[in-house]
Amino acid sequence: MKPVPKTVERIIDVLTAARTVCVVGHVRPDGDCVGSQLGLAMALESIGKEVTVWNQDPMPDKLRFLDTEKRLRRPQSGREFDVVVAVDCASHERLGTVANHIEKRGTLINIDHHASNDRYGDINWVSPREPSSGELVHDLCKWAGWKINPQMASCLFTAVSTDTGSFQYASTTPDTLRTAADLVEDGAELAHICQEVYQSYPMTRVKLLRHVYNRFHLVHANRTAYFWLKKADYQRTGASTEESEGLIDHIRAIEGVIVAVVFEEIQPELTRLSFRSKDDAINVNEIAQLFGGGGHKAAAGARVAGKPLSIQRRVLNAIRRRMDAKSSK
Repeated sequence: MKPVPKTVERIIDVLTAARTVCVVGHVRPDGDCVGSQLGLAMALESIGKEVTVWNQDPMPDKLRFLDTEKRLRRPQSGREFDVVVAVDCASHERLGTVANHIEKRGTLINIDHHASNDRYGDINWVSPREPSSGELVHDLCKWAGWKINPQMASCLFTAVSTDTGSFQYASTTPDTLRTAADLVEDGAELAHICQEVYQSYPMTRVKLLRHVYNRFHLVHANRTAYFWLKKADYQRTGASTEESEGLIDHIRAIEGVIVAVVFEEIQPELTRLSFRSKDDAINVNEIAQLFGGGGHKAAAGARVAGKPLSIQRRVLNAIRRRMDAKSSK
């Protein structure tokens, strides 16, 4: 094992001394978020802690197989906790309504791997070199000596796998693969996870994907691909917003495309942006930060208020300027 960072030693001491712990994550939770939350929650339960798991938004249907005991719930008023652990959440605002329900607490621990994390915790363990928060939780458990059982292993494997594009993204490291191997040895059900996460989609998502292929656009000499998801698109296909997860990878995979963008209507004048990059020279975290968001070099997001077409023009112009700067070097 790698040497234990001083910050992690503090985290272990605080969690060991706590009686009640709440593990929270970001709005619209993905596989890394809920997998890390559940894995950590089960580890803490195994050492006798009273653990609560909260998110503003419900568990995505595709990931319900991880939460057989229904630990993950909506926040409740009036609760007090010795410690709150925020996992995979780059800012306090990204906690959504959960933030209003964790004010009566002792220490706030922030465990995350996003470069844009704003260090909002009392203790902050932020490691952007790790491609997933699941890898951080795995290391925390190993350093603390908390046994990883098969159910925990499946949660953490799902976290690591989903945030690395099933180990296809450039962020994947040798340590990531070693972590995945450790988790399989600890009992992660690889075939079941792959079946649920990658090989089982409802027809509504297929209809949404058909919309993507019919409506995507290529600009900047076919180096940028983008599409819009409007509320009407969800209504027409019968899909839920969680079913848009991963659609961006379909246009990112087009030969010649360097940057992919999804513009998603949240409200008539509020748009959610998702960015992906296939080129190290185009850092989409920096582009997202121009619009008040953040993330990683190869994957980032933001929420922007304003007229949809104005937002589209500004975003595409920002991407074009980055591409032009790259070309001039």
